[in-house]
Amino acid sequence: MRATGVTVGLPVRDLESAIRWYQSVFNLGDPDLEPVEGLVEFDVGPFWLQLAHRPADAGHRGITVNISVPDAGAEHQRLANLGYDVSELQRFEGVVEVFELRDPDGNEIGFVTELA
Repeated sequence: MRATGVTVGLPVRDLESAIRWYQSVFNLGDPDLEPVEGLVEFDVGPFWLQLAHRPADAGHRGITVNISVPDAGAEHQRLANLGYDVSELQRFEGVVEVFELRDPDGNEIGFVTELA
């Protein structure tokens, strides 16, 4: 099998609030698709981000998304300047630079830059 794309689906309690949060964090415009009521999708370049209005499933630990970015340090600073509660920027010399951020539903979003 050869995968040709990835869609990351996250359950959220309040779809409109989640849309605004992800638009702010990822500098996104309006959702690219709304295939059915209660489900929106953003084309985020190398993957699709899908937000689903599923209040009963939102916020359960175990959902982690790691996104590769060109400069984790710059993203860390940008999000901190916007007032988001970002974790400490960690650097594993010769491997990665990484930090985390939780969305309003508790889903963990990691931002990673490979250093090798």
